Amino acid sequence: MKFKDINRLKLFKSVRILILFFCLGLTQPLFAQSTQNFSNINVDQLSDAQIKQFVQQVEAQGLSESQLEQVAQARGMSASEISKLRARVNKIKQAGSSSTNTTSNQNNSSAAGSNEGRELNFKADTAKVDASGERSRIFGAELFRNSTISFEPNLRLATPLNYQLGPDDELNIDIYGYSEANYKLRVSPEGNINIPYVGIVSVGGQTIEQASQRIRSRLITVYPNMRGGNTKVNISLGNIRSIKVTLLGEVTRPGTYTLSSLSTVFNALYSSGGPSENGSFREIEIIRNNRVIAKLDVYEFLLRGFQRNNIRLQDQDIIRIPTYRKRVEFSGEVKRPAIFEATTNETLEDVISFAGGFTSEAYIARVKVIQNTPKERRITDVLSTEFNTYIPQNGDKYFAETILDRFENRVTINGAVFRPGQYQLDPNLTLGQLIQKAEGVTEDAFLSRGYITRLKADNTPELVSFDLAKILNGTAADIPLRREDQITISSIFDLREEYKVSIEGEVRAPGTVDYAENMTLEDLIVLAGGFKEGASPKRIEISRRVKDSEVGAANSRIAQVYQVDVSSNLQIQGATFVLQPFDIVLVRNAAGYEVQRQVRVEGEVLYPGTYTITKKDERISDLIKRVGGLTDLAYLAGASLKRTDASEKGSGKNRINTQEEDQQKIQKLQRLQETTKDSIDITQQQSILRNDFVGIDLGRILDKPKSKVDLILEEGDVLRIPKQLQTIKVSGEVLYPTTSIFNGGKSFKQYISDAGGFSDNSLKKRSYVIYANGSVRSTKKFLFFNNYPMVKPGAEIFVPKKAERKSLSASEIVGLTSGIASLGAIVLGVLNLIK
Repeated sequence: MKFKDINRLKLFKSVRILILFFCLGLTQPLFAQSTQNFSNINVDQLSDAQIKQFVQQVEAQGLSESQLEQVAQARGMSASEISKLRARVNKIKQAGSSSTNTTSNQNNSSAAGSNEGRELNFKADTAKVDASGERSRIFGAELFRNSTISFEPNLRLATPLNYQLGPDDELNIDIYGYSEANYKLRVSPEGNINIPYVGIVSVGGQTIEQASQRIRSRLITVYPNMRGGNTKVNISLGNIRSIKVTLLGEVTRPGTYTLSSLSTVFNALYSSGGPSENGSFREIEIIRNNRVIAKLDVYEFLLRGFQRNNIRLQDQDIIRIPTYRKRVEFSGEVKRPAIFEATTNETLEDVISFAGGFTSEAYIARVKVIQNTPKERRITDVLSTEFNTYIPQNGDKYFAETILDRFENRVTINGAVFRPGQYQLDPNLTLGQLIQKAEGVTEDAFLSRGYITRLKADNTPELVSFDLAKILNGTAADIPLRREDQITISSIFDLREEYKVSIEGEVRAPGTVDYAENMTLEDLIVLAGGFKEGASPKRIEISRRVKDSEVGAANSRIAQVYQVDVSSNLQIQGATFVLQPFDIVLVRNAAGYEVQRQVRVEGEVLYPGTYTITKKDERISDLIKRVGGLTDLAYLAGASLKRTDASEKGSGKNRINTQEEDQQKIQKLQRLQETTKDSIDITQQQSILRNDFVGIDLGRILDKPKSKVDLILEEGDVLRIPKQLQTIKVSGEVLYPTTSIFNGGKSFKQYISDAGGFSDNSLKKRSYVIYANGSVRSTKKFLFFNNYPMVKPGAEIFVPKKAERKSLSASEIVGLTSGIASLGAIVLGVLNLIK
């Protein structure tokens, strides 16, 4: 058999089982099919139409999805197939939700007994209610729309002993011991079962416990060993029957529902969507045999969790939801603002409990209520003492306000006290008593004056000053405090400039430190980490502010300067120099102390490497001697000296600080950037414009040592002596930038020709040559001719680019032509005057 035929056979078998299942379900309740086996159903092989028909058939029986899954599991369907079935059902429902919404108005006129029509009508009603927001605010309405609460009976639990048997219930009778037998018997419409070898036994209307006793007494006549206990019998309920319950009145989806016989009133309410917008939640009636047997109050379940009168339903029971009699609305500062239903004898205290009580910010002294009179509305204040006696009226709207954002008995103290903050305003509390509550004033308190910021009768602030010292010692009258007084006691440090001293120069941690009384010069040096290695303990300079300068005198002193010598190990010796606030101390270098400075030699020398400068006037020629001289391959004309900053004049303690000049250069570059709108970074421009190479002539230096061309070495200098260079590099605005072999017979333009010649954007008159030693020569202009520089080995020829010319805009052209025309008119006018 082919693989395709095998799949077709499996599909036909699954569909045949499902059709048989549907057909049986049309004639009798689904739970009654005890012989049905679901183990062979493959959900993947079922079409969407088959799944949809299956769901409709289940809904017609009044079963929920979870009940369906329990039945399917009991019939042998695997957990994986149940999961697939659930996913397929959800997918089909989602796909049909859009079409359901568009056809809901048409379904409102369909038969009330159709479960599918009731479902569509509920969706339309829900959409309308959600739009108004009325139903969503009714307390308890969410209970019957919460998908996580289903109130479904668990069909896999043991049957309650008080369960009453009825038609289509199935009894399992299991006899074991000396005799063994097993019977599955269905209760007939007349309420009877037919036990083999025993006969007909009437069990209709009896509880499962009563029916078990009657069946056992009848079986003893056939199985006498039951009297002695050698044979035993176990009677249990198999499949349960379905019942029909009618819900009418103010129901979201009224109609007749097919439910499990284990269902309660809450099961029926949940299936129908619960009370409608006008339905009562407090007096739901259960009618049986034309008599109200119980009334269900949903609030008992919502507020206390009690299910009193949630009785088990029987076939043909009627649940009627009347219209509400009294509804009130509670909003504001309550924990559960909503619309509540109140009974006749309930008070406002009960309504407040329905709302969960007041919040922590609620003003509970009174509650405002807006009532409807026969002509108009009125507002009433209900005092807290009347909550338990005030009877709400239908349509009342209650509002709980918030408490005032103010304190009735607060005073505040800030500043130089040990425990600043807010305090309770006791009767007759004074300023002195409040300071005692704050554990007194701190040692740095400013005792001459404090002040109280006080609110006047119209809430405008006023300032009340007091002498703190006199208040504390009792020589001045104490000040009575008022509500919201703010007392401020300042610290002496808050009323003066912060005292500092500074130290600079040759110390390990220069900077500013806090001033302390009797601080000496040696103390400050220790706080700054001590002397550096090259510091001099002599001639330490201290500059001090002048407080009594002669005003207006041209030669008046603006600072006092002291020079002090201290011990190098900072020992305490006799009188010491005591510092004052804002003193500036400067520690200088020791005379004759020098830090090693190094230079580096690279290239064609006998001993390249790093060398230390031994004399202040050591020159390039001296360094060449120290490195052992040049090799035979050294190219003197290409020797270069790299100096990081050629503008520096020395280093160490004699170094000239060029930081300000460098900053000015950067500012100039920034202005240049703003003018040209260039996108190159400032630091990149600076690095491009700087030339770190000093053009030297090593041949002349070696011929004339100590001459002007023999430069004095500086720290960080790098002397480079290359090998004999044999190439010329051409770059910039040429057609093909390249590197050519040096030929002494070639000129500048011939090397340009080797690179393809000048490009159209080349600026020929600005061409220049960078020689191997770092020096630069540019092109010079003579009359109409360009005089190009000479080319040497290792040089680089660079041709710059022309500046881009901005074309004139239309407005500029119009303005230019207008100016020319005006000028021509003026010239013609002048000529006419001359004539």
